[in-house]
Amino acid sequence: MTFQKESVFNTAKTWIKDIGQVIRTEIDQPRQIDTKTHPNDLVTEMDKKVEQFFAEKIRTEYPDHQILSEEGFGDDVKALSGTTWIIDPIDGTMNFIHQKRHFAISVAVFHDHIGEIGFVYDVMGDVLYAAKNDEGAYKNDERLQSLDEKKNLTESIYLFNTLWTTENNIVDDKKIRELVKTVRGVRTYGSAALEFCYLAEGIADGYVSFTLHPWDFAAGAVILKEVGGVIKHANGRDLTFLTQEPLVAGHKDVVDRTLTHYIELK
Repeated sequence: MTFQKESVFNTAKTWIKDIGQVIRTEIDQPRQIDTKTHPNDLVTEMDKKVEQFFAEKIRTEYPDHQILSEEGFGDDVKALSGTTWIIDPIDGTMNFIHQKRHFAISVAVFHDHIGEIGFVYDVMGDVLYAAKNDEGAYKNDERLQSLDEKKNLTESIYLFNTLWTTENNIVDDKKIRELVKTVRGVRTYGSAALEFCYLAEGIADGYVSFTLHPWDFAAGAVILKEVGGVIKHANGRDLTFLTQEPLVAGHKDVVDRTLTHYIELK
């Protein structure tokens, strides 16, 4: 079946705006908070409500599409053949709980292994980042500029969880501390989806993480690609978008320099 990109894009955008309004309306209600893999891996009834909303909409409107998602309403996706929605209902759940801001709905649509559509919605800011493959990326109605200018690592703002500067069993923390000393500054916002959009805007330049799932970054990756940014597995290869993978993303110059000098997986 032919992939109707424009129709799917417009439909997804409507759904995102609709459920975003529900979140804003209910933001101050008492939360049911549970933990998943560890005490800081949080999930609320709202995460589940939003994901169920998308799952029911997709299965009704597009019964031949598959869903890769975080909270249990998706399918057992083994390959990105056909059309696959990759959904994080609330990216930045800790921010959602503690700050009631700086969280996002993240929705990507892949068709035959290619990221065709990406949406990241800053719900409380009412800011929608959106992209269609080969058609540019937008922040609300403003087109984002391409990341054409050369970028030196020493002049870069980097995004990552400072946990990676401490001893861990995934990456050489000494190399990460060297990276911190080299770049102009380090920030963390608690939502990978939004951080990818900040890369696409050019207000940050590099990003590393080693425990993200595809729903955390798939939509952001589609958006970043449209401005000439790159995303790579931490060993330099392409990502599968099917499983948890360590990654480096951002401006091409920054990613190249980071992979060459500062990332050493254990």
